[in-house]
Order: sequence, then C-alpha cells, then structure tokens
Amino acid sequence: MAQERCFEKPYVASHIPHSNVGSYPLRYGNFISPLVDGEPAFRRICQAVEAARYSVWVTVAFIEMDFQMPDGRGSLFDVLERAQARGLDVRVIFWRINDGAGFAEHTVFSGSSAHRSWLQNRGSRFLARWDRAQKHYCHHQKTWLIDAGQPSEIAFVGGINLDKSSMVSPGHSSGDGPHTHDVYVEVRGPAATDVHHNFVQRWNEASERTLPDGGWPDGHSQSRLDFPRELSAVAGQVTVQIQRTVRPGHYTDSTATPGGKPFPIQTGELTLYDQYLKAIDAARRTIYIENQALASLEIVQKLDAALARGVEVVFLMPADANAAMSQWRARPQSKPFFDQLAALGRHPNFTLAGIAAPGEDGALRKVYVHAKVALIDDSWATIGSCNVANRAFFGDTELNASFWDPEVVRNLRCELLREHLAVDTSTLDDQSAFALYRNTARDNLARYRIAGSLAGLVFALDPATYAT
Repeated sequence: MAQERCFEKPYVASHIPHSNVGSYPLRYGNFISPLVDGEPAFRRICQAVEAARYSVWVTVAFIEMDFQMPDGRGSLFDVLERAQARGLDVRVIFWRINDGAGFAEHTVFSGSSAHRSWLQNRGSRFLARWDRAQKHYCHHQKTWLIDAGQPSEIAFVGGINLDKSSMVSPGHSSGDGPHTHDVYVEVRGPAATDVHHNFVQRWNEASERTLPDGGWPDGHSQSRLDFPRELSAVAGQVTVQIQRTVRPGHYTDSTATPGGKPFPIQTGELTLYDQYLKAIDAARRTIYIENQALASLEIVQKLDAALARGVEVVFLMPADANAAMSQWRARPQSKPFFDQLAALGRHPNFTLAGIAAPGEDGALRKVYVHAKVALIDDSWATIGSCNVANRAFFGDTELNASFWDPEVVRNLRCELLREHLAVDTSTLDDQSAFALYRNTARDNLARYRIAGSLAGLVFALDPATYAT
C-alpha cells in the first residue's frame, strides 16, 4: 500500500500528458493508495464507512443479492443500514437497465416491486435513486464517497463488482469457486472533490427521480444536493485527474467543479478515450494494461506503433474471453480489428496473457481478469471502471482516477507482478520487470500444457486466436 508523504512540489511525468477535454483538471496534493483484489479493497472501504462521521454516498452498477463484505460485515445493505442508523447521510445511486440492453435482471438492484418489498421488510431507511443510461448502455461507475466535502473526505474509485467471485484475496489461492482479479484506488485530497461533484451531478439528475418507483424510501423528500464550492485540503503529493465517459446530452446542469470547466452538455465527455490515446502515444519504455476487454481498433493501432518503436507491451486479459468479445469475433465486420490484434503478435516485445491459480484440489483454474488498470513507464497509471473498448470510451458512464507519481506507480507495478509472477521485481526497472513477465508467461504456457502447473499465475495467450 502506498504511503502518505508530505506535500512538496507536485510531480507530473511531463512526457505523459493529461487530458484537457473533460470537466476536471489536474489536482495536486493528493494521497493515493491502490487496493488490489476484492477482499483487501472492500475491507478498506468498510473500515472507512465505519469511521465515517457525516455521510456515505455510493454508485452501484452490478450486484449479487447474496454478496457478503469481508470479515462477517454482511451485505452491502447491512453496511449501509448500520451507517444510516448512526445518523449518517447515506445515499446510493443504483443503475436500472433499459429493456433490451442484454443484461440479466438478477445482476442489478433495479428497484423492482420485489426489491422494494425486500427493502420495506428490512426497514431500510438509507436514501436511494435509480438511474437509467441511454439506449443499451450501462451506468458503469463504482464509487464510494465518505464524508463528502468534510475534512475526513475519502473517495474510492474502481471497477470491482459486488459479486461473490470478486471477494477474493491476492494470489487467488483460497477456495474452489470462481475468482475475479480486480482493483480499486483510494483517493484523498483535492481530487476527491471531483468524485463528489460527479455524485452530485448524477444524484440530482438521476433519470427515475420523479417516478413513483424511482427513489427510496417511498414518499421521502429527496432534495437536490449542493455542488462542492471549494476543494478538499491537501492530503499528500500525488498529482491526480478524475476522468470520465459521459454520453452527450445526459446532463442538463453544467455547474463546474471548483477550478474546473462546465460539463460539455452537447458533446459529452470522452476524457478516458483521450487519456488512453495520449498516454500510449507518449510511452517510451513500457505499457502494462489489465482489462477484461480489448475492443478498440484505434487502441490496438496505437499499441502497434508503440511496439514498433521498441516499447515493451503487456496486456493481461481473461484467459477465456468474455462472451461479448467472443460474439463480436464471430461477426464479419469485426475481421479488421482481429486481424490487427493478431498482427501485434509479430512483435517480440508484445505479450498477451491470462492468469490461473490452483484450487484446493491442486488443479489450475483460470482467474477472470476484470481490472481496468494501465501503467506506463513506471510514471503514470489509471484505475477505474473503464474498459479498453469503444463501448466504454463512448457509451457507458465511466469514472477513473489517473495519477502521475513514480513511487506510487512503481509500487503498484511491483505489487501486481508479485501476485502474478510470485517474484519481487522491486530491484528491477520497468523494462526488465516486464521482460521477465514476458518470458515467464511464455515459459508457463508450455508448462501449463505439459504439466498443468505454473510458476506464479501468468501464462501467454495467442493474439491470433483470442476469443475464438
């Protein structure tokens, strides 16, 4: 876990530019702590909720009703209701699926009559609003905001769903059920104000807010929230930018965050797409990405150009492609993309990889990679909800925290590689570390096929046949 340091001169990796097309500017003076895998992440989030003095505000995308927080804390609803019982202002924005969007109803808490009866029977008194995305898209943000606007303010930004397979410890060695690898990040300082602004904007304009079943409790007066008027105090020395995808026309209120720009109502906000393009173009030594999807032709082309100029590129994905990507591969119009993906394999410095871990019976099981993380040149990183896919760049509502700090990024690189390689890379520079990753993944592929075992978790995948 990254350690807080005193605030000195802010660091920005000048060769990796930030995005200048969104609402939120660079914020200096933040504390950042990446949280790898669900059990440590939700343990820390619950600790922050339990220490909260004023408020707990949450955005939820996907949730399983029988999901349990770590250490016997119960469900999401148990955690929220205990906070509300202490007199805190507890609010949740739940995503409500549009008909025909293709998502299973049981994967979300949609505020159906059954859900509302369930809340009534529990005596739940926290405040909730439901929010639809446009068309078939998803409100994909997964944020927690503790004590919004107060000196004790903490934000958590990430992509971990509230499901059983995500409640796992690093190394993925316990239990025989499905395992999902994922990441959150804790943010304290001025950048947390932008997470605050994002929540207020969504709360005030939640699509269902005026409907009889659009809020909870029934008949409760839920007034508009005020936007933050000043930045949270300095909490460290990490430079952070909160970045989003928001479809055009989704909001009507363009109230700007302190020092930021009004939301571009007509054009939408495509900060994450812009940042990925700029960061990959600027990479000089290494690009490491963990994501459940790779579905952007322009990103693949940018990676190809980076490989051609000698950058070491590693892309960690689910060893078994998600269903959407497999279905896309079967369509004739996707051939140019998959041809370009296959072409990445001609570069000796490109690694496509998956991870697997032994279950209690010793047999390997593939670990689903759901993380949305990128690290470049041991200098810049992003963590959040955004997939490397056109859907996430242009359609779904997303939120990431990008940060510029060599120490924090390097420590995150070492933590992730310690999990995946079972090797301490703290004495290696980023190029040597990811060359080791490449070689281990390739050696492990043969080991996996012949002996059914791995040194660490990682093994190579074939970009020419991925998702077939």
